[in-house]
Amino acid sequence: MSIFKNKPFLIAEIGVNYYDIAKKENISNMEAAKLMVKEAKESGCDGVKFQTYKAETIASKNSPAYWDLNEEPTTSQFELFKKFDSFGKDQYRELADYCNEIGIMFLSTPFDFESVDYLDEFMDVYKISSSDLNNIPFIKKIALKGKPVILSTGASTMEEVKNSIKVIGDTNPDIEIGILHCVLSYPTDFKDANLLMIKNLKDTFPDYDIGYSDHTKPDDKMLTLTTAYLYGADIIEKHFTLDKTLKGNDHYHAMNPDDVRVFKDNIKFINTINGQYEKVPLPCESESRLQARRSIVAASDIQKGQTITEEMLTFKRPGSGISPDKIDSVIGKTAKCNINSDDILNYDMFE
Repeated sequence: MSIFKNKPFLIAEIGVNYYDIAKKENISNMEAAKLMVKEAKESGCDGVKFQTYKAETIASKNSPAYWDLNEEPTTSQFELFKKFDSFGKDQYRELADYCNEIGIMFLSTPFDFESVDYLDEFMDVYKISSSDLNNIPFIKKIALKGKPVILSTGASTMEEVKNSIKVIGDTNPDIEIGILHCVLSYPTDFKDANLLMIKNLKDTFPDYDIGYSDHTKPDDKMLTLTTAYLYGADIIEKHFTLDKTLKGNDHYHAMNPDDVRVFKDNIKFINTINGQYEKVPLPCESESRLQARRSIVAASDIQKGQTITEEMLTFKRPGSGISPDKIDSVIGKTAKCNINSDDILNYDMFE
């Protein structure tokens, strides 16, 4: 089963980056969120994803930071989440309506039971964060909604992944599932990207869409995401910003619209050079097939009435005569005319 028609399905994770964009542009948070949705759509993304939470329901006040403090100096998870938790049901509904209006899929990762319920009213696919992969009661709650689920697998073992997928299947066997390789490190060093895990997931779960949720800093040619696609990622998710120089949260490892365009151009180029699967001569090879292949050619003068032997023959270009693989059909024939050395042979020359 496949959740998405477009391959790869590119999700711009806006998350809560719109708060900082709003400050920079001196606009409201909602205006900034919609601006980012619009930019994501225009640059070629297939979906946008937000994060739905309240600080009080996601982290205790004693939860330490696990990100690069040089980029985001807040040392408490609770304090960081508290900065970005003002949106609720009405705001996400407005964003979902806007996404429908301009033609891009709306997603938001729920981080509490309440948001699971209200997002169900206007969201078609649920995303489960790596951080909740072992939160079995929460996963069951989402599975009961009966909608497709995308599961990130950062910082998990294969057994944990299998268990979570089993829970989803046992709760609702008809649910479509997408599984994303992810490294839960912000930012992820290139040496830690471990993109071969995408192939591992594809081999382990052949019936599901497999993808990649990326936390590396974008390289100029977007080779990390492009390689993920080449390794079989059907779904690709990456944080999205309009300004990668902004301090804090998820800007420093996010892609911007120009990065998206580079990646989409890469995919377009790859699809162009991929071509067709079946091995057949291509139309562009027709002249080469004729001129660059060899024909059976007389190695010496052959007199009328002579019986053709292998020593009388050689093989030269072009390929407009009898193909060398038909040599057995020529040896033993009788020449019905004089044949000059270097003549390209054809069957009309023989009795």
